[in-house]
Amino acid sequence: MTSDAGALCGITVIDLTRLLPGPLATRHLAEMGATVLKIEGPARDGQEDGTRHMGLTRADREAGRPSLTFRALNEGKQLHEIDLRSDAGRARLLELARGADLLVEGFRPGVMERLGLGWETLHALNPRLVVCAITGYGQHNAWSHRAGHDINYIAMAGVLEQIATIDGEVAVPNFQIGDLMGGTQAAVSGMLAALLAAQRSGRGRFVDVSMTHEVHRHHVLARITLEATGRTPAPGRDLLSGGAPCYGVYRCADGRFVAVGALEMKFWAALCEALGHPEWRERHWSRGLVPGGADSMALRGAVAAVFASQTMAHWAALFERVDACVTPVLRLDELAAHPVHRTG
Repeated sequence: MTSDAGALCGITVIDLTRLLPGPLATRHLAEMGATVLKIEGPARDGQEDGTRHMGLTRADREAGRPSLTFRALNEGKQLHEIDLRSDAGRARLLELARGADLLVEGFRPGVMERLGLGWETLHALNPRLVVCAITGYGQHNAWSHRAGHDINYIAMAGVLEQIATIDGEVAVPNFQIGDLMGGTQAAVSGMLAALLAAQRSGRGRFVDVSMTHEVHRHHVLARITLEATGRTPAPGRDLLSGGAPCYGVYRCADGRFVAVGALEMKFWAALCEALGHPEWRERHWSRGLVPGGADSMALRGAVAAVFASQTMAHWAALFERVDACVTPVLRLDELAAHPVHRTG
């Protein structure tokens, strides 16, 4: 993020968050130049960040260091131990808040108020302070105090149901959509907007981030389908979920996969030519082929048979020369060797 380096120089952030969404959000702020004070309670009382022990290796134990997960999420931050359950700890936190620009917390609603560190108290102490609360379900509804994790948030946002095969088998993604998009990115954008407003007006704001509601807010295309047709998209049969031959994942002869994103007509035409089937060109959703319909699914099967005849490497090499939005499905350990991930 070199273009943003130093953009938040002079901004002080108090980070009371744990686990993934909040710590990654404040790491992004640190990467932009903010000074981030990472606050944890005493380990003896179980108040430390749980990621200290997530994936802890023997080498970590021997070196007396926290896990790589914790180190990666909190790189560039100043670490402080403050017991917010004690009067002295709360007084110290309030003193830090007096000179800070932003405070981020991830407790359940009401916890900060019970500690004497709620919005009204902090705002009276430092009127320009921005406070961001990241929760699973928001501050003011029947589920506000319920526990949850990423899988629960995307389930309650209507997203998990959509990540399914044509047979309706739900797949659990190894990418934390609720935590990272609903939490981290929503918090970063909200905090930056509030910091800008505070800089202009001298008054801070309370940024309420509900991971469930933020994921639902971004569940745009499926919601549009519901509004337009009165039905939710059928798993595996919508335009972008596998119901159109021009957009989907296909298995190759070696068991690897290619991703086909030939959504526009020109890319579909190029794909058909490259596969040796120019007669398929007009069989496209923009020409009336209904996604999820019998004709679409039959053509998808025919396309799948072609891709299954050769290895992923074969198709990757072929489509290096064809502008058709076709890419190999790479593993994480293959990224560094691919030109798209090389700089310079």
